[in-house]
Amino acid sequence: MMAHAMQLWNLHEIPGPVNNPQIMKMFKSIGQDWVQGEETAWCSAFINYLAKENGYNYSGKLTARSWLNIGHTTNIPNPGDIAVLWRVNPTSWKGHVGLFIRDDGMNVWLLGGNQSNKVCIAAYPRERVLSYRVLSKK
Repeated sequence: MMAHAMQLWNLHEIPGPVNNPQIMKMFKSIGQDWVQGEETAWCSAFINYLAKENGYNYSGKLTARSWLNIGHTTNIPNPGDIAVLWRVNPTSWKGHVGLFIRDDGMNVWLLGGNQSNKVCIAAYPRERVLSYRVLSKK
């Protein structure tokens, strides 16, 4: 999945009324064809798309926390494992999901979609991690 994600590096939203067709393809690929625009959060759509296209189990949902039910948990993540983070507060339904890259002691670095409206690597406070997940093949 990492290699596939890197092929999509810098895929980004298009400002204005036009949507990036590649982002819209991700929504459709995972059965979320009701989505009308890239204003809909797409971090989970990105990870779902990668998982589906690479033969892994996936949630099919647009909520980042849906990944808490996919694969199995690990306390020692490897690059490419799924990282699920909370957003707003730990008990909120809101979150973020991406592929784990590294932990520098203060932050976890994730390769993900909808990070500054594009596919890139970004740092997040490590205390926001809810779970690291190891996916299995279908």
